[in-house]
Amino acid sequence: MKEHDVNAIRNTTLIGHGGCGKTSLTESILYTANVINRIGTISEGNTTSDYLSNEIEKQISITSSLLHLEWKNYHINIIDTPGYADFVGEVSSALRVVDFAAIVLKSAEGVEVGSEIYTKFVINDKIPAGIIINKVDNEHSTFFSTVEKTKDRLFNNAMILTYPVLEGPNFDSVIDVLKMKIFTYGEAGSRKVTESDIPADQKDKAEKYRTELIEKIAESSEQLMNKYFENGTLSEEDLISGLKKAIIEVNVIPIFAVSSIKSVGINNYLDFISNYCPSPLENKPEIATLKGKENKVELLADATKEPVLFIFKTIAEKHVGELSLFKVISGTVHPGMDLINQNNGKTERISQLSLLNGHNRTEVEKLYAGDLGAVVKLKDTHTNNTLSSKAFSVSLKPIEFPEAAIRGAIIPKAKGDEDKIASGLHTLHEEDPSFNVKFEPELSQTIISGQGELHLNLAVKRLKERFGVEVDLIEPKVPFREAIKGKADDIEYKHKKQSGGRGQYGHVRFRMEPLPRGKGFEFVNNIVGGAIPGRFIPAVEKGIIETMEKGPLSGNKVVDVKVALFDGTFHNVDSDEMSFKLAASQAFKKGMLACKPCLLEPIYEVEVTVPEEYMGDVMGDISSKRGKILGMDSDGHFQIIKANVPLAELYKYSSNLRSLTQGRGMHKRHFSHYEEVPKEVENKIVDEYKKAKEEGK
Repeated sequence: MKEHDVNAIRNTTLIGHGGCGKTSLTESILYTANVINRIGTISEGNTTSDYLSNEIEKQISITSSLLHLEWKNYHINIIDTPGYADFVGEVSSALRVVDFAAIVLKSAEGVEVGSEIYTKFVINDKIPAGIIINKVDNEHSTFFSTVEKTKDRLFNNAMILTYPVLEGPNFDSVIDVLKMKIFTYGEAGSRKVTESDIPADQKDKAEKYRTELIEKIAESSEQLMNKYFENGTLSEEDLISGLKKAIIEVNVIPIFAVSSIKSVGINNYLDFISNYCPSPLENKPEIATLKGKENKVELLADATKEPVLFIFKTIAEKHVGELSLFKVISGTVHPGMDLINQNNGKTERISQLSLLNGHNRTEVEKLYAGDLGAVVKLKDTHTNNTLSSKAFSVSLKPIEFPEAAIRGAIIPKAKGDEDKIASGLHTLHEEDPSFNVKFEPELSQTIISGQGELHLNLAVKRLKERFGVEVDLIEPKVPFREAIKGKADDIEYKHKKQSGGRGQYGHVRFRMEPLPRGKGFEFVNNIVGGAIPGRFIPAVEKGIIETMEKGPLSGNKVVDVKVALFDGTFHNVDSDEMSFKLAASQAFKKGMLACKPCLLEPIYEVEVTVPEEYMGDVMGDISSKRGKILGMDSDGHFQIIKANVPLAELYKYSSNLRSLTQGRGMHKRHFSHYEEVPKEVENKIVDEYKKAKEEGK
């Protein structure tokens, strides 16, 4: 394998709304660069990056794929990411390690919701970016209209670098305003490209776009602006260095016209990546934290420095084991090297190193600073971990994965599979940290959570296919709470048992009253004169706390109650801790019923982002779910609705929202507080609990 200096490495990703043609684009790129001999298709299920059985079956990307190629002495890494919103975590992990992100749009449909959302990620992290307008060969292609939408809705500094002479089925050539040439492509699969002078009828148009580009480049530097005013243009040298600097500083977002199916415009894009995209050394340096200190250090992509690796993705392969995808932040890595996992302190020996094209691996002896690669069989290292040498203990900022948008409960279909299921779910989480699993003792359920219904259903499918265990996915129980609204000044209970020999005796009297929401539980010992000996007081408190775990209305936890123990009696022989614990437990149950018990439910703050035309429907839907609108904000062409909605009404909300908004709505949520359940809802829950109890469930 050819060794590359860091200046010749380019790390890129393709992101965008589902169906925009990212995977087809990677096929065309790999074919153009002679990596593959035949262009695969989604319909045939033989593309390089969509190789998982679920991806082939559903004809969508589910995980991101790492690809590499050589182009004119440059080593280009590409991460092909899913477009479906359920797999947004894959986009987050890709953006963490690249130096250039290409947002792929469909020429006919223009800017779609996924593209807008992923563009925000790019803008927030100030990642150099470009726009590929794909499917210009579509009969309904509207390239120039999509350019205007791009400027209006994504980047106002987006500039055309290549554009089509003809759109639709006859699209076979692009005009490159940097090279000021027309490039005509042969039939798909021919790899034939002809460079020639721009036709006379296109010259004015090409000059117009070139002038706009030069002006935008000049605006990004005072020195270049002065040269532009003096000379009326920029020299070729200034244009090249100025464009590269403007790309790195995100002052210019280049636009390319492409057809992934016909492989038109691919060479121009690859030339641009090679000549104008930042290398890992030219992009902003990685900031690391020295272990045990707050000190921050800059890590340059320098192969001579101490080795530092960042794991950005984990793949579990059936016949290989765990494959860790990483970026070499600094230094050089080779098999046999021992590195320390800075997240858990464990030593990892680096074994076989590979460059990837989907699931095809090319073994390499070394990987240098800035490159992306894979290593097999790390024992205790997972996504978001930092590996570095013993002499240089640093940790890197982790990938920020999105909060869960949906939850479900799983039930094993066969007894005895619990351990296998737990192990499988743990592996799935390691592969995709945006998928989470947690056993909730209070609900006696294993809860899985993720980004959407498909996300959870695929996890269930993978459990069966890879780990041989079957589970049912059901609606999870809601962790209700019970509380009181009234007071009781004297709750009394006497526990007395005599059965020959030593008996049991415990007698308590206490007051009960509600506490403000969120205050939990307060126990006050107001015993005077030794009515109950001090050694039995902790048993009284313990009896109450244990009883609070299952309230009388619905069997849920009791909260926000104050109990003051003020009197009682004891027996010199028969009283013991257990007697007082039992007495306190029964007294508390009695007190709960006397103090107007009520049911509380968890309320989540939901933030829904939708195009303006769907706002009324979404707000009406929120109201139908007992939601309370808190307010609204605007974000470009989107409206952000903030509301408080009961968790009980949010099951499968992501799917509901998508159908309401034709796939253009997104939401995120987090726990806010508990509040009282409406009486008619409470009655229904209490009746269901009583019925289940009677049936012995």
